[in-house]
Amino acid sequence: MFTRLFNHYLSKVDCCPWVGHAHGLQYGLTAATSPKKVRPPFLYSPAERRRRDASPWTMVQGVLAPVQFLAFAVSLGLVLHYLLSGHGLEAATLSILIKTGLLVTIMVTGAIWEHEVFGQYLFAPAFFWEDVFSFLVIALHGLYVLVLVTHAASPRMQMLLALAAYASYVINASQFLMKLRAARLEQLGKPAGIAG
Repeated sequence: MFTRLFNHYLSKVDCCPWVGHAHGLQYGLTAATSPKKVRPPFLYSPAERRRRDASPWTMVQGVLAPVQFLAFAVSLGLVLHYLLSGHGLEAATLSILIKTGLLVTIMVTGAIWEHEVFGQYLFAPAFFWEDVFSFLVIALHGLYVLVLVTHAASPRMQMLLALAAYASYVINASQFLMKLRAARLEQLGKPAGIAG
């Protein structure tokens, strides 16, 4: 009885979009007994695609993403320059703060876009893992700002923390680029190869 009650409440809070992926394998549930619905192997339903194409936030995301990448590339160069030469700390710090501001902006506007297209601000099944990893990215950038403001680490350690944040950003950006490619293939009528 306790196990059934536990599984019932777990299914209410489990937000993993794939049946059997998280709680199903761990707690012995199967697709037949799990209350979760399996999303079809498409990124967008026809209605979601229409909402995506009509949303002004789609264009905002399309503009912010390359701007953020450009800020990342410039900042990465400045951070590496400081680490190798010991000069240019102020420029590197300012560039990281600009990159962090762009990251926060794209995450907030991305959540609004996700709500307009999928009806929820975060963890829509189509972008579940991208959203999960985005929290690591924002946490590392936020940690950098906290360390900078509190002077909790040396400038060199701050720059190394920024590099860790940037590595997580590259991984997360790659996730989104793969989804963008899958969406284009899906629109062309080719199999996207991605479930949810």
